[in-house]
Amino acid sequence: MIIQKPKGTKDLLPEDTYKLQYIEKKISRLFENYGFREIRVPVFEHTELFNRGVGETTDVVQKEMYTFDDKGGRSITLRPEGTAGTVRAYLENGMASRPSPVKLWYNMAMYRYENVQKGRLREFHQIGLELIGSDSYLADVETILIAKRIFDSLNIKNIKINLNSIGCPKCRGEYQKALKEFIGKNINDYCDDCKNRFEKNPMRILDCKQEKCKKFNVGAPMMLDYLCDECKEHFENVKRSLKEQNVDFAIDSGIVRGLDYYTKTVFEFIDEESGLTVLGGGRYDGLVQELGGSPTPAIGFATGVERLMEMVEASLGDKIEERKPDLYIVSSGEKETKVAVEIAEGLRDKDIFVERDLLERSFNSQMKYSDKIGAKKLIVIGENELESGTVKIKDMKTGKTQDSKLDVNEIYSKIK
Repeated sequence: MIIQKPKGTKDLLPEDTYKLQYIEKKISRLFENYGFREIRVPVFEHTELFNRGVGETTDVVQKEMYTFDDKGGRSITLRPEGTAGTVRAYLENGMASRPSPVKLWYNMAMYRYENVQKGRLREFHQIGLELIGSDSYLADVETILIAKRIFDSLNIKNIKINLNSIGCPKCRGEYQKALKEFIGKNINDYCDDCKNRFEKNPMRILDCKQEKCKKFNVGAPMMLDYLCDECKEHFENVKRSLKEQNVDFAIDSGIVRGLDYYTKTVFEFIDEESGLTVLGGGRYDGLVQELGGSPTPAIGFATGVERLMEMVEASLGDKIEERKPDLYIVSSGEKETKVAVEIAEGLRDKDIFVERDLLERSFNSQMKYSDKIGAKKLIVIGENELESGTVKIKDMKTGKTQDSKLDVNEIYSKIK
């Protein structure tokens, strides 16, 4: 019996990985052009990192984390998101002493015990960035511009940008008081999770996905009406600057994001066709301090790679082509094969994609195989070619041939 993969995981086969590589190359190049450098952090961290960083009242911490005790009795968790681990690495490795802002990006697997459905897996991948050290609205704007460019560069249409501000600790007190007063009228009818969050973090109730809770939340006070002067000015500057850059967006006062570390500007990119959030992020000005550092402003976002792949397939389809062999070398016999190996290795040194026979097949079988793998050109190295020192380079698409010396440099010059 064949052992099958665990529920909520997915095999990415070679016929799909080239699409993933296309996405990764586009995004990594984009990030580099904005001065971001890649960081890689461990797959697992001490559970305390996510309890403190993500928030004990969040669904991620309460329900979705893969947590276990290691052989030393320490509580360990597979990373459910990228920001907490990145900030931990920023602090532990003394990156706060580097010139500000520190710009980091990542491409990592994440793990959450969720209900498996289309576009949602238990092992999934996120590409994201963190900009640490700027409290200016300019950092918010640049981060949103980068996020928009991801979809533009991948030719993904019908993306809606929603913005909100969830204020700072200074102005949240009055808002939470009003929110608790509103929710308190029906708190006994809310789900158990919302009842537990009522005292600790009432804003989290606005993020509840249960229909009955959504119904009771209609007409709830909006954080935008309670922003302090500083937060209000910050958000107005973000909106003004985005408009100056001709970025279309809508205000959605219901965005609170699913993690506790967010402050001020939060945003979501929505696929209008499916209604799903395909990228989300915002400011988290208190997280660095929460994890033991000095007060440090920061902002970031993450996007799910699996959903991106689905959207890219829909928008570009077969326009993303898997790389095919530039040349296939047919050979038979010990001397001929020796020369074929030398020619193949010499061309590979020059960054040419070369395939040759590894199964000791007949000439005809090799010709058929070269056609199956889509080789662009073909040469045959047989006894006659060794004697004459020349080969014919055949274009597999047109059938045309051209003569060449049996020499790496000349073959390269004719097929490059």
